[in-house]
Amino acid sequence: MNLHTRAVHAGDRKRTGVSNGQSWIPVTTPIHTATSFIYTDLDNLDRVFAKDLEGPSYGRYGNPTNEALEELVSALEGGAGSLACSSGMAALHMAINTALVDRRRVIVAAKLLYGATLGMLTRIFEPAGVETVWVDFDDPDAVAAAIAEHRPGALLMETIANPLLRVPALHRIGAMAKEAGVPLIVDNTFATPLIVRPLEYGATHVVHSLTKYLSGHGDVLGGIVTTGPEHLATLRDVSRTVGFTLGPFEAYLAMRGVKTFPLRMERQCANARAIADWLASHPAVDRVYYPADPNHPDAANIGALFAPGLYGGMVSFEVKGAGREEIFRLMNSLRVVVPATSLGDVHTMMLYPAMASHRELAPKHRARLGIRDNLVRLSAGIESPEDIFADLGQALENPK
Repeated sequence: MNLHTRAVHAGDRKRTGVSNGQSWIPVTTPIHTATSFIYTDLDNLDRVFAKDLEGPSYGRYGNPTNEALEELVSALEGGAGSLACSSGMAALHMAINTALVDRRRVIVAAKLLYGATLGMLTRIFEPAGVETVWVDFDDPDAVAAAIAEHRPGALLMETIANPLLRVPALHRIGAMAKEAGVPLIVDNTFATPLIVRPLEYGATHVVHSLTKYLSGHGDVLGGIVTTGPEHLATLRDVSRTVGFTLGPFEAYLAMRGVKTFPLRMERQCANARAIADWLASHPAVDRVYYPADPNHPDAANIGALFAPGLYGGMVSFEVKGAGREEIFRLMNSLRVVVPATSLGDVHTMMLYPAMASHRELAPKHRARLGIRDNLVRLSAGIESPEDIFADLGQALENPK
């Protein structure tokens, strides 16, 4: 079944009711707000607690609305099951914890990651005894050497790295991880399953911030982990104790957003490519980062991994001669583009990594990663690209 069709139908029409002797099925999954569930026969509730019978018992253990969303995202990513969490970072935390159960507490992680992910590894996991080995994932040989030397409990990377849009050789790294028997955690938020499905290349855990492209309207805070059969039971067991549970209202909104995500994402990819081309010819722009660039350093990986003609909805660019003050003036001048701290929404958004996503990194650390003070990150929306060109043009040429 095509991904567009799965996005519309998967997860729905699985939960029935009975009224006046007639069975009925809601067309879309309703919001189940109950935290507890009862059964007409207590033996059945006992079997549910024992995991011998499927069904809800307590909200932290599962909810029919959440389960529908989980089934939907599993169908999109090609996984055995998913777990909806209260945020993208909660989902990542769950993926790492699950991957490290009964394994060496060592993570080989990409140097270039979302700032909050870097913070989680250094401020949460390292004090808890989990060592992080930082490796340039754009160099597969370096990854192979790190696996051989450190025998890690897990690998961690992003499909499209935030914010410089590098694309590691997931197909090669996944094969290495599989051969070594090491779980591979991939944050697929930027790419989405429309462009890349990491489980097909050897990943064991795929993480999304539901807040971004999958929900897509800036009104849901949530995350989700999708995994294969070998890790699903552990993921659910850990979740029952930790309780990073997504609320049913958020699950409903996220599921509603996912139904149109492929349409939105196709438009966002097209707009991002047009914006990148427009920026590349603007005299105030020093450099543009976008995966469709034939001179992109990871062009071979992009050709091997990405769905044809789709390169993502994110564009990063450097403003000529700018620093913090000039970038602030530029962003204050925007009229259509929204200067906000997120991405993947229907409206185009701009973020300053040095202020927001990678704020907590020392300036020298950011510079070593290539995140300069004149870099901005743009998330293409679904507006008319001509209106975005006009807004960027007036902001670049006459900042406040």
